[in-house]
Amino acid sequence: MLHELELEGLFAIVLSLSIPIVAIVMVFITIIKKKNRDTELRLALIQQGTDAETAKLLIKEQAEKHDKYSSLRWACILIGMGLGALVDALLGLAPKHNIYFWLIIAAGMGIGLLTSFIVEYKLTKKAQP
Repeated sequence: MLHELELEGLFAIVLSLSIPIVAIVMVFITIIKKKNRDTELRLALIQQGTDAETAKLLIKEQAEKHDKYSSLRWACILIGMGLGALVDALLGLAPKHNIYFWLIIAAGMGIGLLTSFIVEYKLTKKAQP
């Protein structure tokens, strides 16, 4: 008979191994559902009179849309996080195992996001005719 401690260890091992397996299965399910949705949308467009190549291009353009300012946003967030950690290290506001340390880092990230928003707003306003 297994002791209670052995059961807890076995349970922890089974759970820790099942999490990546479930994550991989969910990624594949999501990919398959997306492909099925795109196929159904393409078939609906074709049934309404659009030729197959145009329907394919319409779906492809919609799927490949991305944010051109994502690198700027991430850079500002990381710089803000680093500045928050630097301010905390220089001023010694909070020990590293305290919640205030993480709040200072989060405040730095918030300032980085705000900076990113302002820069994005100015760049998009400048790019518009």
